[in-house]
Amino acid sequence: RGMAAAGEQRGREYLERHRIPELLRSLCALLLYHRPEKPREFLIQVLERVMAGKRGEGEYPCLMDDSNLTAMFEMMDVVGQGYITAAQYREALRTLGLSTEGLQADDDVHITLDAFKEEV
Repeated sequence: RGMAAAGEQRGREYLERHRIPELLRSLCALLLYHRPEKPREFLIQVLERVMAGKRGEGEYPCLMDDSNLTAMFEMMDVVGQGYITAAQYREALRTLGLSTEGLQADDDVHITLDAFKEEV
């Protein structure tokens, strides 16, 4: 059992080190926003644009533009109340690879879509 747990821990560290969970969440937000007919081909195109941008062969695509941030906010605001909690906000920042350091929001603070987009 100990070996399996150690392997699982190494696997989690590997995914975190390469920021795979963040990438997958961003890609899911893009899919939900664009809802392409062929999702696999769409994802391949997005990832190819990211690779080209990293090689300096074109503009590095911003995975989270205004519409994607709206889609991400709506995914967190499942009941459509028009706001998310500070905990959800912190998680969103981590998902996007942004720092949550110095974030003052208390857990009972509600963050609206406009505030979310402005801050991110």
